Amino acid sequence: MPGDRRLTPQDERVVAFCRERHLATLTTPRPDGTPHVVPVGVTFDAATGLARVITDGASRKARHVAAAGPGGAPVAVCHVDGRRWLTIEGRAVLRSDRAAVAEAERRYAERYRTPRPNPHRVVIEITVTRLLGSL
Repeated sequence: MPGDRRLTPQDERVVAFCRERHLATLTTPRPDGTPHVVPVGVTFDAATGLARVITDGASRKARHVAAAGPGGAPVAVCHVDGRRWLTIEGRAVLRSDRAAVAEAERRYAERYRTPRPNPHRVVIEITVTRLLGSL
């Protein structure tokens, strides 16, 4: 279909782009439904279809996701690098268990740098429902 920008998680262009160091924006819904957009580092696991964002448990983005409950919050993560861009859409849930946070920190360190210590760290785990982009 002309203008169709849908991509698959296993597309090598997606995998390669998500290995490069790009910052992104995460959009979460505020309680009134308006978008809250903040810069983040994000990792993407094509094998599981999960994107992860580490953050402090008291951050607004974490509170927005937590408020959505177990069904998760609809979110979008967008990377832009010149003419290349990738948007990851999905349902986000908040994870605070040590194993989930450690896995997210490990992946973050691979893509960006070792995160500074934070005893209040949580992970926003996004089950990817759609990928759009121009890679």
